[in-house]
Amino acid sequence: MDMLVKLYELKADPELDARIAEQGITIRRVLAPELNALTTWIEPRFGSGWVAEATVATMRQPPTCFIAIQNDELIGFACHDATAKGFFGPTGVDTAARGKGVGHALLLTTLLDMYAQGYAYGVIGGAGPMEFYRRSVGAVPIEGSEPGIYRGMLPFAEPKGISESGH
Repeated sequence: MDMLVKLYELKADPELDARIAEQGITIRRVLAPELNALTTWIEPRFGSGWVAEATVATMRQPPTCFIAIQNDELIGFACHDATAKGFFGPTGVDTAARGKGVGHALLLTTLLDMYAQGYAYGVIGGAGPMEFYRRSVGAVPIEGSEPGIYRGMLPFAEPKGISESGH
């Protein structure tokens, strides 16, 4: 099911930013020359469908994909405007880095970028961890949105069984 977020109500979270910085984690926009490193990291964790979406987001100007780095290693990513304009996702955090606020920081950074680019609302497509999105950014379910834009998608593009993360 998709979820809807009021982007105009979101604010930066200084406490979350401090928590991320204290762990030596950097959240920033991906650079085009990092595309191969990004997609090589995504493929075994989240599948080829997410590689395609991250590629689209990375190739935009400015890129609409953000990455989380700790100790010069990629530990997570989040994109928007990959499958459709106004859509957040895909997003994923390495299993070893979960529970540290990385997913929340990537989510907020990406949604605030959507707002800065002129969107009033954001759609979280095929939201997996719905309670996380509800709690983190006040997202609400969009009734009747399943399977939504993903209906009829080729089976090999779906990340089933690869990760517990959602779009």
